[in-house]
Amino acid sequence: MDFLVLFLFYLASVLMGLVLICVCSKTHSLKGLARGGAQIFSCIIPECLQRAVHGLLHYLFHTRNHTFIVLHLVLQGMVYTEYTWEVFGYCQELELSLHYLLLPYLLLGVNLFFFTLTCGTNPGIITKANELLFLHVYEFDEVMFPKNVRCSTCDLRKPARSKHCSECGSRDSSGTSNSTCVGFVCVCNWCVHRFDHHCVWVNNCIGAWNIRYFLIYVLTLTASAATVAIVSTTFLVHLVVMSDLYQETYIDDLGHLHVMDTVFLIQYLFLTFPRIVFMLGFVVVLSFLLGGYLLFVLYLAATNQTTNEWYRGDWAWCQRCPLVAWPPSAEPQVHRNIHSHGLRSNLQEIFLPAFPCHERKKQE
Repeated sequence: MDFLVLFLFYLASVLMGLVLICVCSKTHSLKGLARGGAQIFSCIIPECLQRAVHGLLHYLFHTRNHTFIVLHLVLQGMVYTEYTWEVFGYCQELELSLHYLLLPYLLLGVNLFFFTLTCGTNPGIITKANELLFLHVYEFDEVMFPKNVRCSTCDLRKPARSKHCSECGSRDSSGTSNSTCVGFVCVCNWCVHRFDHHCVWVNNCIGAWNIRYFLIYVLTLTASAATVAIVSTTFLVHLVVMSDLYQETYIDDLGHLHVMDTVFLIQYLFLTFPRIVFMLGFVVVLSFLLGGYLLFVLYLAATNQTTNEWYRGDWAWCQRCPLVAWPPSAEPQVHRNIHSHGLRSNLQEIFLPAFPCHERKKQE
């Protein structure tokens, strides 16, 4: 019982932390509260440790490196090693369908293929050579993406829906800083056409030309985690049913006889197959997290939005939220999504992106 309580408490803490991060990122008052908490911790933690942590975080999240790619492959390799070493062999002994057992490997192959494409594909980098071509792809809305604005970093005219890939003091399309940091640290140091976000797990920006690969990558990663979880759960359920464990009895610390309940059964399985149960818990949590993110990405694709546009937009729920402290000025300008033209057209734009052609440049 103690193990389950601690695990559920840990899971709830992680989920609440993610929710708080999302809420804090959209509300000014909570941002100030978070900064105040950071200042308090800075008075407690030694300065040398602060510098070390800051340097590590800067290297991991503000520079291009392969740390998360290696971590991604290591975690994926550990899960599939455990699946192959124990679950696959036990399931063969239970005579489960071979096609059912091989499905995770098929999903793994497809996932690694699109993972490689996402890592290596040009996301849509804007250069002097193609700057004029990209300016005609999307319409300017004059709110989030005004006309005739130059990037303050690379000194290029900013096409609509583009953004310079930077963290900490990233600047919006009007050239003004939207952060309290002095200056900014660039991750990739280039402007990206239809910029979505910078993904540390693939060490690349996600833009117009690789968003389709990223979508399939997230989809197959979610499906592979869910499939491993389902196969592992099926094995444990078959084992319990075939061995009649649910009909067994046990004696508690007070000497009372009890019929095997679900909590005790899970603890028994964890002690008997610790690696399988630990792997199952990991992939179950991962499946829910990836599933939630996948739904969010599909929502953005269906409505023809990017993560950058969704984050910067002044949504109606945010305006009605009492925690939001708007500056004492006029009513905030509400960004309207002028690029959504129906589900079919939006998905076609994702999987068949518009490439600027030189013929259009000649006509101009």
